Amino acid sequence: MRSSSIWTASILLGLVAVIQLARAQEWPQWRGPKRDGVVVGFREPTAWPAALKLKWKVSVGEGHSSPVVASNRVFQLSRQGSREVVSCFDLDSGKLLWQDGYEVTYRMALTTQFIVGKHKQGPRSTPVFSSGKLYTLGVGGVLSCYDAATGKALWRKDFKDQFKNTAPEFGTAMSPLVERGLLIVHVGGDKQGALMALDAATGAVKWQWNGDGPGYASPIVVEIKGTWHIITQSQSHIISIWPNNGGLLWQLPFTTEYEQNIVTPVVYQDLLIFSGINKGVFALRPSYRDGQWSAEMVWQNNDVSMYMNSPILSGNLLFGLSHKNKGQFFCLNAATGQTLWKGPARQGENAAMVIAGQVMFWLTNDAELIVARVSGKGYEELKRYKVADSETWAHPVIAGDRILVKDNSTLAMWGLE
Repeated sequence: MRSSSIWTASILLGLVAVIQLARAQEWPQWRGPKRDGVVVGFREPTAWPAALKLKWKVSVGEGHSSPVVASNRVFQLSRQGSREVVSCFDLDSGKLLWQDGYEVTYRMALTTQFIVGKHKQGPRSTPVFSSGKLYTLGVGGVLSCYDAATGKALWRKDFKDQFKNTAPEFGTAMSPLVERGLLIVHVGGDKQGALMALDAATGAVKWQWNGDGPGYASPIVVEIKGTWHIITQSQSHIISIWPNNGGLLWQLPFTTEYEQNIVTPVVYQDLLIFSGINKGVFALRPSYRDGQWSAEMVWQNNDVSMYMNSPILSGNLLFGLSHKNKGQFFCLNAATGQTLWKGPARQGENAAMVIAGQVMFWLTNDAELIVARVSGKGYEELKRYKVADSETWAHPVIAGDRILVKDNSTLAMWGLE
C-alpha cells in the first residue's frame, strides 16, 4: 500500500507540473491572460545567461501586432504585400501549420506617416484566442474569426456599410477581448464609431455604443462594486460601458495630442490607473451614488507620463516608461502616485513591458530586451539582450523559459538556455 501511495503521489505531482507548464505557456491575448502584462509560472534562472539562444526564426511580414500563444501554437497577424495574413506556427519548432489572408486596401496618409514616423501599413491590433477560435482585427478594421485548429475562416466583417472610415487616422490598434461569450471591439474611424459586442460564435451584433470614435487603447473588463465594467479610452473620452447591454455607465473627457489615446489602464484595488502623452499618470476611483455611476480623480503625478507604453503592477508598485527625457523607466506608489524612482534617461520611444514574479522584461523599440528586478528602491537592471535586427514595437511573450519577439518582419523564439 505504501509503494502504491508513493506511485499515486508521483503521478499527481507530474500532472500538476504538466498543468503548470501549460499555463506558463498560455498568452491568449493582448498583455496576457488577464490583459495586465503578468506572466504566470515563470522560474527565474539562478544566473542569467550572457546571451540568449535563438531557437527558431521565421519571416511573417510587417506590423506591430503581438503574437499570442495557446495550445502549444503561436498565432501572428501581419501584412505581406497587399494582404493581411494570419499565420499559425508550432510553438516548439516554428513550423508553419496554417495560414490565411485577405486583400487589404488600407494606406496611411503621407501627413500621418510624417507624424508617426516609422510606423507603416501593417496591423497593430493583437488577436485574441478563446474557446478554440482566433479573432483578429486588421489595421483597416477588418474583423475575422478563425477555427484556431484548422485555420478555416468562420466569419468576417469590414463595417464599410456602417462607417465612412473603418479605421482611425493612424490605423486600427485596439485589441479585441472575449468576455462571457461576447467579442468586444471598437470599430469605425474619426469621430464616428461603435464600441460593439458580437456573439463570439456567430458574429451577430448583440449591442453597440455609438458615443465616440475609437482610440488606440485596448479595453479591460473589471468588476466594481458587483457591476461589470468595460473600461477603455475612446477617441476623446475615458469610458465605462456595461457589458450586459452596452449602456454608458460613466465617461470623462480625455484628449491627447493628435487624439492618440493609447494606454491600456491597470486596476489597483478600487482604482483605475491611466496615462497619455503629456497628461501625467493618474488614478480614478469609480463610485455609485444615488443611482448613478461616476469617477473621481484620486491622485495625479505629472513627473512622468506615458505615450504608447502601458504600465504594469506588482503589489503597490507601478512601473512604466515615461516619454519624458527621451524615455525613462519609473516606479510609482500605486496607492498615492508618489514617485519612488526614475531610471536612466534616453531609453527609447517605447517599451513593451511584462512582469514575471520578481523580474520584469522591458522590450524597447530598438530591439533591446532589458531584464530588471522588481523593486521600489531604485532601478536595478539585471541583463540586457539584443533580440532583433530591426525595430520591435510588439509585446514579447514569455513562454516558460522561452521568449517570443516580433520585429518589423520576423518572429523569433529565444531561449534562456
